[in-house]
Amino acid sequence: MPDEPPAGQAPAGAVAAGAPLPASTAPAAPVAGTAWETAAGATGVGPDDAGTSGAGPSGGSPSGAGPDSAGPDGAGASAAEPGGAAPGGAAPDGTGPDRTGPDGTRPGSTGSDSTGSDSAGHGRTGGDPAASEGTGADPAPADRPGPVVERDVRHDVPAGDGDFELAAPDPRAAAAAGKVCVACRAGAVDPDGYCENCGHKQPRERDHMEQELDAVAAVSDRGLRHHRNEDAFAVTSTALPDGSPAVVAIVCDGVSSASRPDEASSAAAGTAGESLVESLARGTHPQRAMHDAIVAAADAVNALAAEPGSDGGAMEHDPHRHRNAPACTLVGAVSAGGLLVVGWVGDSRAYWVPDDRGAPPSRLTEDDSWAAQMVAAGLMNEAEAYADARAHAITGWLGADAYELEPHTAAFKPDRPGVVVVCTDGLWNYAEAAEDMARVVPPDAAARPLHCARVLVGHALDGGGHDNVTVAVLPFAVVPGGAVSA
Repeated sequence: MPDEPPAGQAPAGAVAAGAPLPASTAPAAPVAGTAWETAAGATGVGPDDAGTSGAGPSGGSPSGAGPDSAGPDGAGASAAEPGGAAPGGAAPDGTGPDRTGPDGTRPGSTGSDSTGSDSAGHGRTGGDPAASEGTGADPAPADRPGPVVERDVRHDVPAGDGDFELAAPDPRAAAAAGKVCVACRAGAVDPDGYCENCGHKQPRERDHMEQELDAVAAVSDRGLRHHRNEDAFAVTSTALPDGSPAVVAIVCDGVSSASRPDEASSAAAGTAGESLVESLARGTHPQRAMHDAIVAAADAVNALAAEPGSDGGAMEHDPHRHRNAPACTLVGAVSAGGLLVVGWVGDSRAYWVPDDRGAPPSRLTEDDSWAAQMVAAGLMNEAEAYADARAHAITGWLGADAYELEPHTAAFKPDRPGVVVVCTDGLWNYAEAAEDMARVVPPDAAARPLHCARVLVGHALDGGGHDNVTVAVLPFAVVPGGAVSA
């Protein structure tokens, strides 16, 4: 996740939003020469919160019936819970100990116990009522045990006097009610996001997202350290006026130190994708369309700073209203008419990986970051710069406090097929160099882009998953005859 840029710092060579395409924008240029596999991740299911205690020392049945097991003081003895409840001990409210699974799930409904508590909190067994109340001494002499009373136990009738049986949930009822638990696959999910059967906390919709179209796919994951996913993506396609296809992939990374970074990334990705589809369908040149899409995305993120509920309305005339405004980075790629166009602001990246692994891969973007500035100025080499604690401080971003916007775009004309990997730093931190990225990309990435995206996300998670991870894989096929559509 990119760090917040130094306060008050404007990117060098900045161009005002909406200005004509900068003259320095890279023209179309040829790209020269241009197994690791993860198993499907199973949802970890912690111990079932609905615990069932074993029969007590007296061998009592789950319904509480069984031989009298009153202690010397006449109090009924009960089996201790694994959590360490004392014999006959129950919570003052008459329930067993509150247990939370190791995965932090909320306790669910507890099953019927072989022991229990009456309203006074005493242990409950199947012994003599007088003994179960804990009053009086054992009437039998100390050297002579009392008589053992045998009782019939029936399991075909409901237990009475406060006992209950927890019936297994009907999956059909849960499905009819809406979402079904990802852990037990049987319970319905309550409005708070917990399973009503096992208590398992359900993942948020954005914790893990996948989307696949015919010619592009994307995967986004929360990672292992963050409490929410602040990345977003948009993958789509359209047709150019001549009928040829145009495929779009956009990836955005919310700035964690800003407010509402998840909303910023979502707004930017959605707006940029829609803008590109509309522009390309009208016949706008892909590079121009990418520039305009980044400007539109910036406007969408800027608008979040003044939305009601974000303090924008109350601070409309405050000169500091844009401080800590929603912000994100953006990187996108378009394959259209034999051209490969990329655009970016921030430190999210695009890599080119040819199908022929004998040809060299390459990185298609340059970071808007402190480290990149140091390298460009010749003050540090790349290894030194990215080892510095300030390496990921970004110098370009989308947001109301960005002051000026400088969209970067570049067009390429690869001479061989391959794939474009569009990703956030949550991935490239574990495969920074183009050669490292190419080693992780599966050989069949062009034919199976979704599988490739899953493998790349898995690589980041196996490496530590310190950040949100988002990657889009866009296959590029060489147009026969080298025709280029404008």
